[in-house]
Amino acid sequence: MIEPLVKTIEVPCNQKQAFTVFLDMSSWWPKHNFSTAVMRGQTVKELRVDARRGGRIVEIGSDGHEQLWGTIKTYDPYGYVNMDFHIPHPSEKNPGFSTVEVRFTALGKDRTRVELKQSNWEALGDVAKMVQGGYRQAWVMIFEGAYKAACGSLSASAVPPSTSGS
Repeated sequence: MIEPLVKTIEVPCNQKQAFTVFLDMSSWWPKHNFSTAVMRGQTVKELRVDARRGGRIVEIGSDGHEQLWGTIKTYDPYGYVNMDFHIPHPSEKNPGFSTVEVRFTALGKDRTRVELKQSNWEALGDVAKMVQGGYRQAWVMIFEGAYKAACGSLSASAVPPSTSGS
């Protein structure tokens, strides 16, 4: 068994925002670095996430090619999401899917702990160990970098409360 990959970060927004931003992947995912389209020499036209149980995560390349990245298996708004997930290399004919679980825990009014756990590497077959190593490095840029920054931009753009008496 290949050990699960676990990443835990704190983001500067509330639990509802952290969950919502995570599932709005098209707004923060570094598509120019991490996508099947780029591996095929194209760009990503759209990254679509159907945020619900059974919803699909689909990348649409500039050439119209659609690539399934995963399917949401458990959708518990603001607390937990579980999905089959894998951004396959174009050479993978029948790619398997790892399991990605994301838990959102409020740490106060405007802080949330977000834990991402990726497992079920064996479903990826012969490339499992190599793919796990790739995700180990990629999640640093994707999850710890781009996603955390997207959550941070929410608090930076928040309008300060007005003061009374002028």
